[in-house]
Amino acid sequence: MSLLNKKHPQLERLLQKATSVTLDKSSKILILSDLHMGNGGRRDEFRRNAELVKTMLGSYYLPEKYSLVLNGDVEELFKFPLESIAAEWGELYNLFLKFERNGFFWKTYGNHDAELLEEKEYHLASSMVESLKLHYGDETILILHGHQASVLLWETYPVVSRAVVLFLRYIAKPVGIRNFSTAYNSRRRFVIEKSIYEFSNQAKIVSIIGHTHRPLFESLSKVDFLNFRIEELCRAYTSADSEKRTTIEKKIAALKVELATCYKRGKKIGLRSGLYNNLTIPSVFNSGCVIGKRGITALEIEGNKIRLVYWYNGKQSRKFTSDRDNRPMELGVTGFSRIVLNEDSLDYVFSRLHLLA
Repeated sequence: MSLLNKKHPQLERLLQKATSVTLDKSSKILILSDLHMGNGGRRDEFRRNAELVKTMLGSYYLPEKYSLVLNGDVEELFKFPLESIAAEWGELYNLFLKFERNGFFWKTYGNHDAELLEEKEYHLASSMVESLKLHYGDETILILHGHQASVLLWETYPVVSRAVVLFLRYIAKPVGIRNFSTAYNSRRRFVIEKSIYEFSNQAKIVSIIGHTHRPLFESLSKVDFLNFRIEELCRAYTSADSEKRTTIEKKIAALKVELATCYKRGKKIGLRSGLYNNLTIPSVFNSGCVIGKRGITALEIEGNKIRLVYWYNGKQSRKFTSDRDNRPMELGVTGFSRIVLNEDSLDYVFSRLHLLA
């Protein structure tokens, strides 16, 4: 067994056993994670953004010929039985399956919906995989939920999950106790991201995960990205003319306000390996989650581009801002809008990965 296997055997197994898909210049893929679909009641976290999900899938991504990957924790089986979830969201299951005609529809499983492996009558059973491997030329993109990076969580899952289900369904849920999962634990979240980051760098692949509910683009959290952009703009300032300097000053001022807000909310933990002189390697992406209070984050792959996007109700204030002159695109008269938060070419991502890892 190689050193890589010894340190990250579970992640190595997922890479070797992953279902393979070959990308080409016409490939268009939407990646969503952590829907946590429930029974439609007030404890169903998915309910808040359900209409947005149905609208963006049916009115944008399906007609735009995107394939679809749901990257784990699609159902919230810790809190609700599958029967009640399927009864409430049956039409949405049918919408998911329609993406097969655009190319493919795959669903990985996470720690909250792994029980579906035992459900032979599950509506999406034929589309379930543990991990997915996208081939971009000679390069590899591994899609996995991410909970597998926690050895303790993975090895104790059968016992722990049943205890969690009993607690959440019959004790916490009736009295309104919040589910303090890994997604809400900054320390555990960082450990999982760092483990996948190290594995991806050693394997020289890009990993796309969910699980932590935190969007990552090129291994950068929002805090990291804001710091990076401020420094980038500072460097551009020295060679800019007076008009451009004024614009740069305004952008930096806005980014500083946003950065201060992040720190105020306690989002100080970034993704750093400590091995590369703080040169962050763009090996990990995270689509975030569908149950955001103000909207949804997702990843898109289109040809040689990868982008992090944000969908929201146009009547609400946006949670994310962009200093790259990206303007929101309203989807017809639906009231929902999409904005590109970050975008880069896969060629650049892999070039930087090979040069720095």
